[in-house]
Amino acid sequence: MNAAIRTIKILKQPTSQAWIDQAIANIDTILLDHSHCEKKAAGNALRLICRYPSHEKLVRQLTALAREELEHFEMVNQILEERGIPLQPLPPPPYGETLISNVRGEEPQRCLDFLLVSALIEARSHERLGLLGQYCPQEKLAKFYRGLMASEARHYGMFWLLAVESFSREEVDRRLDELATVESEILSTLHPQPRVHS
Repeated sequence: MNAAIRTIKILKQPTSQAWIDQAIANIDTILLDHSHCEKKAAGNALRLICRYPSHEKLVRQLTALAREELEHFEMVNQILEERGIPLQPLPPPPYGETLISNVRGEEPQRCLDFLLVSALIEARSHERLGLLGQYCPQEKLAKFYRGLMASEARHYGMFWLLAVESFSREEVDRRLDELATVESEILSTLHPQPRVHS
């Protein structure tokens, strides 16, 4: 359906046109949710650092990731301020919680699942920010989203590489296939409230 999905091998299904239509019609809500997403991404990186403090490469890369996510958080918040949109809570969609519920409880499988779930979330973010950059009729905002695409691509690639460096490629591929199927099933029904991951 779109060019972005062809470069994201780990996603099972592309985003639907229904999501694009919903997002463009509710762009202010999407911006607010995007702010929350950047904050959650930084928090996720910090939680993994705290959970696996002896994994030196993970700690180093996720420290840089958390810093970058907070920079994006600030950038989105500046746009919200310019548009007169106050920061406020938003009920989250079931996407993240449902994915996390599939993380296994025992190590080292727990670590693998956290890395792969994080990779899937970042891959979907990459795809959807690219779609906003392609379809948003407000050129300044579209340019902003196109500029973020490369970062999201680096992020999901980083999580995938951390996984394949710590686990066998066969195990990574098998578990990624399972989790990617869950991810696509979550998004198969459009959430009624517009969100980045709805």
